[in-house]
Amino acid sequence: MTVPVISITDLDHPPEDPGGNVDLIMAYGLPELDLRAVILEARDPGIAAVTQLNAIFGRNVPTAWCPSTRMSDPTDRMCDAPPAQQRGIDLLIHALADSPEPVHLLSFGSARPVAVAYNRAPKLFREKVARVHLSAGTAMDPQAVIRIVDSGLPLSLYPVAADDMYDSHNTYWMLPDLKWIEEMHPWLCRYLGYTLGGRSPQPDFLRVLDDDAPADSMADIYHRTHSVWETAAWMQVAGRVLVRRTDGCHSIIPATEVSAGDTVIRNEQVPCTVRATPNGRYEFELGGGGRTSVFVRDDPFEYEQAMADALPDLYQSFRPGNLS
Repeated sequence: MTVPVISITDLDHPPEDPGGNVDLIMAYGLPELDLRAVILEARDPGIAAVTQLNAIFGRNVPTAWCPSTRMSDPTDRMCDAPPAQQRGIDLLIHALADSPEPVHLLSFGSARPVAVAYNRAPKLFREKVARVHLSAGTAMDPQAVIRIVDSGLPLSLYPVAADDMYDSHNTYWMLPDLKWIEEMHPWLCRYLGYTLGGRSPQPDFLRVLDDDAPADSMADIYHRTHSVWETAAWMQVAGRVLVRRTDGCHSIIPATEVSAGDTVIRNEQVPCTVRATPNGRYEFELGGGGRTSVFVRDDPFEYEQAMADALPDLYQSFRPGNLS
């Protein structure tokens, strides 16, 4: 059985922050997931990235974009947004309506598309949303966060912090380099070379998948650090866990495949209560018997080292379909 998911992301083109472009590979590559749609909320939406991944994995995942301005209040339906920006809201609603089972919504960015779609179809959301996984920048659209937090929908929180913040509840960590990209499937290596700046964001973004980027450009990419926020949410929805093997190496594996000698490193959700504040932030307390939970890990630096060891192997394991 696969888990139906919809990704709501602020990835743009050309990418200002390529983290979302890198993380979207997990939505396509993890066999536990059934990606139903990609909803874009950036002012310059990353249609190119979705088209590239559809070509690489032999998929036809629909995508559209949403209003790029802030909501006026938590109940704003944004019906006055330009027609092109309405299509993402329509796609989100129709993807839920067409699904025979509840769908997980993974929201990375402002949470505006989820909030606006909920305002337009609250009954549908209560019936067809399995859980909202909220990894949102609260300052991006405060009214959207207030709406989602106060909606009563099943909610998993992944607090977002600045690059230099490490604590037990935020999901941030850093990869020390990107050398491991070289060992990925060639199509994915080329996709990331394009995304991360191995060549200019030229309009023929499918043709770049046919040939390797210049070696000197890729060498520059391989030496960069890379900030990560979204992996924790994809792992949670896919039912994957982070383990340390008896030989000291780390892996990201299905929870059903944990062996007796494995040590599970926390990457989980625990129950909490939450309330929105007037400035669009939220406050949570651990405990409670509701439908809200929050991300937790133990030592953030141990977690970072383990993830940095395990994530390259996961990405290198992804095997795309037929490029067309």
